[in-house]
Amino acid sequence: MDLRYTDAAPSDAEREAVDALLGAPPSGWEGGAERTDEDLRWARGGAWAAKDRRDQLLPALHTVNDRVGWISEGALNYICRRLTVPPAEAYGVATFYAMFSVRPRPAKVLHVCTDLACAARGSAAVCADLTDRLGPPGTPAEGAVWQESPCLGLCERAPAALLLQAGAEPSGAGADGTEGPASGETLRHSAVVAPATAPALAAAARSPREAPAEPAAAAAVPQAGDPALVLLRRIGTVDPESLDDYRATGGYSALRRAFALGPAGVIREVLDAGLVGRGGAAFPTGRKWQATAQQADGPHYLVCNADESEPGTFKDRVLMEGDPFALIEAMTIAGYAIGAQRGFVYLRGEYPRAHERLDNAITRARARGLLGPDVLGQGYAFDIEIRRGAGAYICGEETAIFNSIEGQRGEPRSKPPFPVEKGLFGKPTAVNNVETLVNVLPILEHGAAAYAATGTETSTGTKLFCVSGQVARPGVYELPFGADLKDLLDLAGPPERLRAVLLGGAAGGFVRPDELDVPLTFEGTRAAGTTLGSGVVLVLDDTVELPRVLLRIAEFFRDESCGQCVPCRVGTVRQEEALHRIVDRTGAAAAEDIALMREVGQAMRDASICGLGQTAWNAVESAIDRLGVYK
Repeated sequence: MDLRYTDAAPSDAEREAVDALLGAPPSGWEGGAERTDEDLRWARGGAWAAKDRRDQLLPALHTVNDRVGWISEGALNYICRRLTVPPAEAYGVATFYAMFSVRPRPAKVLHVCTDLACAARGSAAVCADLTDRLGPPGTPAEGAVWQESPCLGLCERAPAALLLQAGAEPSGAGADGTEGPASGETLRHSAVVAPATAPALAAAARSPREAPAEPAAAAAVPQAGDPALVLLRRIGTVDPESLDDYRATGGYSALRRAFALGPAGVIREVLDAGLVGRGGAAFPTGRKWQATAQQADGPHYLVCNADESEPGTFKDRVLMEGDPFALIEAMTIAGYAIGAQRGFVYLRGEYPRAHERLDNAITRARARGLLGPDVLGQGYAFDIEIRRGAGAYICGEETAIFNSIEGQRGEPRSKPPFPVEKGLFGKPTAVNNVETLVNVLPILEHGAAAYAATGTETSTGTKLFCVSGQVARPGVYELPFGADLKDLLDLAGPPERLRAVLLGGAAGGFVRPDELDVPLTFEGTRAAGTTLGSGVVLVLDDTVELPRVLLRIAEFFRDESCGQCVPCRVGTVRQEEALHRIVDRTGAAAAEDIALMREVGQAMRDASICGLGQTAWNAVESAIDRLGVYK
């Protein structure tokens, strides 16, 4: 692609999909069929006016990809004319995301997970069998193409696969809630095959209707129905598509109390409750909201980080699929507290059912006056828009989310300035993940003191844990902070011959079988030399080849590095190369490469821009030091 427009033209389907999102082109300068005499006399808008539309680039790429299955040069050219974006920049964005293709491919794409949890449950054998049936990955067969995929967030049903089929009709510009989805994008047909077998995947590739029905969200919650649950209490007991059911079980009582307290009062409650972020950084949520609310610049924005891409993590997916109105209510409270009138849910592109549930919740909330220009008649205006990611782990980093929403490559920004000062669109922004936000509801429903009474002094409330691997009952578990790892494994059913537990996902660390008394708190895991992270608990028995697990972690970070900074771009490659060399070696033969990895890992930790490079060495280091791998 060039900085200049080309002569490539979109197909009728591509043009129709883009126009359904953006509306008809206002002039020949912006993609109209031909330029009129009036167009030739003067040009409206221009690059300055187009800046306000740049954030529609990712939705436009999605709508073409969903309608046709790939993004042609003509479609990209048309999108660029509509948004006044240089084609080379749009090409850089389109090729940044794994779910997009700028080369022809079948309308049906089968994503087969080969990441940590699925690998532990036999995904390699599934892929080998699928290769015999459909050919190698990337080979079109029977009107479909299959490809290996990083974690799909379906770890409780591993091994898992996701089938996406393009060709849905344009949904209409529904960003205002009048019609179509809250994202205003075209939605494609999807089917989940999990647990996956090669025959089932081949059948689904022939016809998505042959895929088995996806189970209810409650199937991912072994504790469903337990009266002691807080965050998961509605899942499995309440219809996730019914606003009436949600309100009948206490829904929107927290928002009413928020209006009674006022913005400053809400922030004070969150501060007193001791709520910290559940995404891994554990930053105090009340301090973040307070700092955002105090900024004189405006408007303020709220972003919900629902792009949980850490291998082994699926708790946010379960919350969004099983209790979507809770997230909508919590975002409304957060927006009210920080003085925002607009919120964005940045949602994983691999979560189609969560998208449908959230879209339904937003639409119903608007219809009842729970979103819109006058929420609950309180004179407060707030609305929510869904923005889909497209397969980029790095977009879980808060500033990379901003770039992605704004239509740029999803690369992290240098800090300072921090998001509370200059975030989305250069304005003060608060970013919280799904689990963090829904914790606000019990704080306001029962009071900060009652909330803080659960857990420990510095880790208050309950925590969701994503348990997968070799356990009898994988799923999302809710326990008070302070329970130990053994308590959690006893609930899930540990294997007879436990080899190790990976806490925190690919960016986390390993725990030995004799260390199961580690308390599941931020401070407890830190003292034990590991991390709680986002709540991943991957259980491995002695049938798993740990060197292969470490190699998969290294491959993951190499693939997901955005390449912006040298320490991460080069370091993740060097780490993978070293692991390839020593994967089948031990003792002195591996010592030189281990020394090299320590040096490279420290350089990444010290000099990388964001957490991806800073933590890429963690799991490998802990396996070498704690588990004695390669000795």
